[in-house]
Amino acid sequence: AVSGGFEASNSLMFNRADSAYLVHTNSGTGSYQKSTFSAWVKRSSLGTIQTMWNNQVQAGVNQVRIEFDAADKIYLYGEEAGGYALRALTTSVYRDTSAWYHVLVIIDTPQSTAADRIKLYVNGVQVTLTFSTTPAQNANLRMNYDNTPVSVGSTQASNYLDGYMAEVYWIDGTVYATSDFGEFDEDSGIWKPIDASGLTFGTNGFYLDFEDSSALGADAAGSNNFSLNNIATTDQATDTCTNNFATMNILDNFYAAGTFSNGNT
Repeated sequence: AVSGGFEASNSLMFNRADSAYLVHTNSGTGSYQKSTFSAWVKRSSLGTIQTMWNNQVQAGVNQVRIEFDAADKIYLYGEEAGGYALRALTTSVYRDTSAWYHVLVIIDTPQSTAADRIKLYVNGVQVTLTFSTTPAQNANLRMNYDNTPVSVGSTQASNYLDGYMAEVYWIDGTVYATSDFGEFDEDSGIWKPIDASGLTFGTNGFYLDFEDSSALGADAAGSNNFSLNNIATTDQATDTCTNNFATMNILDNFYAAGTFSNGNT
């Protein structure tokens, strides 16, 4: 845990073996050029594609997604009209299954400098991206398209996340800074969350705090609620980015035939 300030009460545990994810359908068309994604993630397994957020207008034609790739790098991907519109990959890997990572993605295609159109921050620090495809200036990415499914924890029923998520924000139409979601603790220097619930969320924006066990897909910022797929009330957890639990370490596995499940508990 980190000292003082905002406390995240709950997270949601995603069991890859259960094919667990959340999904909802956008109720209107939002921005195609500006969005902000912010989430805290604690991984439970490595070495497979695991999607954090996805909007899939049509598979292989129009989609945007944020995920860990099979090499445990963060991959940002977008297709428009069947062609690549965004492909960006970190050189760094994220393999610490005992830690919470804060992942912040900024989409701002009107920027004149190509490198500023897509930015990634992990734990408050900007991460260098290697671009195979950089969005053109003012490019439209259909991440806020009307009447399309948005999923958290999968790519439309595939590439399931294995781990926990907390404090999940999607902002439609506004670019926010790292300081709007977190700060460095003055005593420990650890990056920690702050209360960001007062931001402007836009048409398709949402905030998932997972505090209501009877409605784990409830949008705490409005009415963009999610449906649950293979998620039970018992998947609500108190292992969070401000109260990190000790879980079993898959990288220190004395018994090689062991199976880790339920968030490595």
